[in-house]
Amino acid sequence: MHKPANIVVLFSILAVFGWIAMLGEACAAGRLSEYLGKAEPGELVTGANRFGAPQGDPAIAPAYKDDQLLGFVYLNSDFANATGYSGKPIQILVGIDPKGVLTGLKLVEHKEPIVLVGIPVGRILEAVNKLIGTDMDRVARGVTPAPQVDIVSGATVTVLVMGDSIVRSATKLIKSGRLGGAGNAIAGASPQASKVINPGKSEIRDWQSLVDDGSVRRLILTVADVNKAFEKLGNAGAAARPEEGDPDDSFIDLYVADVAVPTIGRSLLGDDGFDHLTGRLRPGQQALIVAGSGRYSFKGAAYVRGGIFDRIELIQDANSIRFRDRDHTRLGNLEAEGAPEFPEIALFTVPPEFALDPTEPWVLQLLVQRVVSTREKAWLTFDLGYTLPNAYVKTEPPPARQQAAASPTERSAAPAVTPRDTKTSFVAEGEPLWMKIWRGDVVKISTTAAALGALTLIFFFQNALVRRPRLYTWVRRGYLLFILVWLGWYANAQLSVVNVLTFANSLLTGFSWEYFLSAPLIFLLWASIAAGLLFWGRGPFCGWLCPFGALQELLNNIAQAVKIPQFRLPWGLHERLWPIKYIIFLGLFGMSLYSTAFAEQLAEVEPFKTTIVLKFAREWPYVVYALTTLSAGLFVERFFCRYMCPLGAALAIPGRIRMFEWLRRWPECGTPCQRCAKECPVQAIHPEGHINVNECIYCMHCQELYFDDHRCPHMIQVRLKREKRDALSSPSMHSGGKGPSTIITAGGKPIHLPTADTVTPPVT
Repeated sequence: MHKPANIVVLFSILAVFGWIAMLGEACAAGRLSEYLGKAEPGELVTGANRFGAPQGDPAIAPAYKDDQLLGFVYLNSDFANATGYSGKPIQILVGIDPKGVLTGLKLVEHKEPIVLVGIPVGRILEAVNKLIGTDMDRVARGVTPAPQVDIVSGATVTVLVMGDSIVRSATKLIKSGRLGGAGNAIAGASPQASKVINPGKSEIRDWQSLVDDGSVRRLILTVADVNKAFEKLGNAGAAARPEEGDPDDSFIDLYVADVAVPTIGRSLLGDDGFDHLTGRLRPGQQALIVAGSGRYSFKGAAYVRGGIFDRIELIQDANSIRFRDRDHTRLGNLEAEGAPEFPEIALFTVPPEFALDPTEPWVLQLLVQRVVSTREKAWLTFDLGYTLPNAYVKTEPPPARQQAAASPTERSAAPAVTPRDTKTSFVAEGEPLWMKIWRGDVVKISTTAAALGALTLIFFFQNALVRRPRLYTWVRRGYLLFILVWLGWYANAQLSVVNVLTFANSLLTGFSWEYFLSAPLIFLLWASIAAGLLFWGRGPFCGWLCPFGALQELLNNIAQAVKIPQFRLPWGLHERLWPIKYIIFLGLFGMSLYSTAFAEQLAEVEPFKTTIVLKFAREWPYVVYALTTLSAGLFVERFFCRYMCPLGAALAIPGRIRMFEWLRRWPECGTPCQRCAKECPVQAIHPEGHINVNECIYCMHCQELYFDDHRCPHMIQVRLKREKRDALSSPSMHSGGKGPSTIITAGGKPIHLPTADTVTPPVT
């Protein structure tokens, strides 16, 4: 076939995939009518007994009790992104009344692997159902912050996506004015004047007057306040550990103010400080002073470890942000007359992308933590609301040409664009959820990045490490223990063949980076594996980064230490067993093209979810299967990795493209020497001497032998020749007869030097 014909075929294939993706998206959207049949009206809107016909685009369906309108029902994915980690939308029917209060939720379709087989759906719904009863109209108007769902361990991404989708979709629907309540009042209002900060009002005021008129807002909590709040939380462990001290003692005395406002800024920072600040700020950008005293620090220590202030959060219009160290400037004191001495004063510049509107209410939320046990913390939040006093605000009339652009009748009927609308569109178009997740996981992300960096150094300087066998052994065992305990059991960052199937399926049905980015640690691991495949094949993950693989190897180390017999399969049998994992992977991949959900259930052939993610808290058949595979590994090292792991097979296929050969071999390896082949923990070295990179886990044991001049026959011969040469060149060497002489080397070992025959070490 000619090259032009090849190009035509290529573009035809791409076009077909493009049409498939578009058709998939079209089918996924606007299917409210299809899902309404899966719910009863009363489940979503209390008292309703029938649905009306869906109306509008995106569609919403009225819910009636006979002929009385009680509320509306809509599909979350029609209004806001609801793509979970599976790459498919999580479909939830949402009930909402005309006043904007959420009345009911029903999960009608999902393909989340952790929920399909693993974490019960009831636990997910229990966390999300706490949104029912929330007044979303107040959230849409910025009066109250967006509600947060409880995190379910092991299904964090799924729960966050569901909660975020419900909040954003409800807010968008309310702001569209289609509910007939407050939303219509907003949509049907006449053009309004906009509010801006009055730049002409600039004076110096004392501390007390700033506090009195609300220019500086205060939140004071006593020890008794915090203890009572934890008691109401319902967490018995937290209530059992009350804050000690006098109940009237100050727990925290917190103050906040917007110092981008000229009067407030000049009063608190002084003229020079305010001028310096405004020189740093972009037009419209805000800056806040946060000051506190008491036994509880609003800064905490996370900003030192991970660069993020995790105890305070700025919230406005259902959008929120936590400050980072780059936004922070430490101040020693406030310039306002009569200002008290504070042990902590911080100046935070609000990132421009947050677009804080100073003329609208906002909230500084304080997070208070309490240690319940060594692995559990309880927390609750306290809101410090801030509304800029009217004295600093002026009103600007709408442009005259906007008023004259339509007739009075048209102006009264047309929806207005209020200042809030011009500042930010619907919440669904705000900051993506994955960015919030990354910002909230800074410590875990930093720790994972450091671990990946350490592994990179181990690989690049492997020759220096393996020359010190004792150090190498402890470095490897320590790293595997960290991967198992921290990355696996604590952070739940266990990769699975499900990730591979999801990625492949997303290429066919509409690829999106957003849902891959929604799990930061998984994304970092996959990115590092992709890079590692070019250098070392599948070895970096299978041998170093897989928590389940680490568990197998550490258990086998213990088994060897207590003298449990080890079995080494004959090469012929071993060679016929390792293709099983490739057959399993190909079967799962083929099934995923037909039904991703069913393929994800079949992927339970991996015991990863049971042992690592759910920590054996599952139904007994899964636990028995996982324990069986681990038990087999006590006798045959890494039994599951060798013969059954579909993820290892999936990584071995692209691992063939590696560009470098880092594992060294001597010409004698395999012919006649078989030592490395016999000692390879996973039998990845053929009898002929070459290493099968498809099976190699890059444990570096063969490289440890490669440099060992007391175990590697080649290196033994090199060492003996060197010692003989050194001995012959020594001045103390005098031999008068034909028989062998004996000398003592610098190492203190005797060497017998024959006069005629060369030294040939035994070959293993």
